Amino acid sequence: MTTTSLLNSELEAHITTLQQTGDECGATISEIAERIIACFQRGNKVLLCGNGGSAADAQHVAAEFVNRFRLERGALPAIALTTNSSILTSIGNDSSFDFIFSRQVEALAQPGDILVGISTSGGSVNVLNALDAARIKGVTTIGFTGEKGRESMSARCNLCLVVPTTDTARIQEVHEFVWHVVCRVVEEQLL
Repeated sequence: MTTTSLLNSELEAHITTLQQTGDECGATISEIAERIIACFQRGNKVLLCGNGGSAADAQHVAAEFVNRFRLERGALPAIALTTNSSILTSIGNDSSFDFIFSRQVEALAQPGDILVGISTSGGSVNVLNALDAARIKGVTTIGFTGEKGRESMSARCNLCLVVPTTDTARIQEVHEFVWHVVCRVVEEQLL
């Protein structure tokens, strides 16, 4: 396969997955944006967690809210639970990696906050545990996953974006795109 044919094949798969997600999840994406807007308007915060590429997404989204996306505005309270190496390694060492996010939810989350759990597979035990801990605390839970996570994530979330594919690269690309849409809606509505 040539580079050009591979590029065209990947572009086609990307566009198809984006279109399917838009068709199937448009209402969910709108509701996610509205819940985040309401959270910030109440003076609450958004917590985000995930592993690997999803950890990078959690940090990226938190940065978009705290700093800015496209518009100059005041900072919005968002925290990626993936960034404090001392907390992550102490919990992982002293108890289990399975609790690195749920323990932080116990410490930081308050009713009215939102926890976003990001897992392309929907099977990340530490993300699922964080979602469970958030629900116990009365925190709104939002999931971002792929087809394999439809049942495990949706059962733990008030809202769950399920990208209708099992292709990890496509899931991650769509998650990033959707977050940029959500960030734009949030900024425009809050201004």
